[in-house]
Amino acid sequence: MKVVTTADRLHYRRMTSEELRAHFLLENLFQPGRIELVYTDVDRAVVGGVVPTTGPLALSGGRETASTFFCERREAGVINLGAAGTVTVGGQAYALAPREGLYIGRGSRDITFASDTAAAPAQFFLVSYPAHAEFPTTHAAIEKANTIELGSLKDANRRTIRQYIHPNGIRSCQLVMGFTELHEGCVWNTFPPHTHDRRTEVYCYFDLPAPGLVMHFLGEPNETRHLVMREKQAVLSPPWSVHCACGTGGYRFVWAMGGENQVFDDMDKVDLSTFQ
Repeated sequence: MKVVTTADRLHYRRMTSEELRAHFLLENLFQPGRIELVYTDVDRAVVGGVVPTTGPLALSGGRETASTFFCERREAGVINLGAAGTVTVGGQAYALAPREGLYIGRGSRDITFASDTAAAPAQFFLVSYPAHAEFPTTHAAIEKANTIELGSLKDANRRTIRQYIHPNGIRSCQLVMGFTELHEGCVWNTFPPHTHDRRTEVYCYFDLPAPGLVMHFLGEPNETRHLVMREKQAVLSPPWSVHCACGTGGYRFVWAMGGENQVFDDMDKVDLSTFQ
């Protein structure tokens, strides 16, 4: 498990592009036949990519989480960004079609990931936060997601938000998770931007136009920086940082949050006259 420490709200201002990428960007999470995990100081989140090929892959604990099994004191959310696959938790198999998800509750043991076909593997994006309460492991189907329509074509930010793990859906201790898809002709997400001091966030961009990229903006509203991001790369967002982006075409992104408040619209909107 790799360990990544983000910069604070003062030091990031003086960082080069290379330094910003080293402290905020997770570039190589999805490796065939491997589980890649990153432990971060962003509310002690663990972010990972799981790509099973010829056989199942098992999720285990380790020194970084000081646990005998991964979910001993943690909960986790998984969304499948690849082809069909299965996540098995404690002997119970959950089939995940593309873009479906799974909530894994604290105390869950024997977690394995498998692809239906090795040649077209599943690609599971995983985000985990510490948990002090137990909730049942639950499958997240697209048709059961809480769906929200935001933005407009005029402002190039019309988007559909699908909430999987949230207070009125799949219950959790602190994790909130789902994904957003931009409509045809729209390129801006989460705009106008905001911050939320009471929780942190992780983004993973996927289904980018090929060739194409996303310009992700981070930092304090009056002192922003950017990261160039490509397919299935993830970014860490501390509570003091904005997290908006513009792409070269339509794309989707998984968002996952942890912190003191699970309410989706708990945010501090940025005055665009001061945004720079």
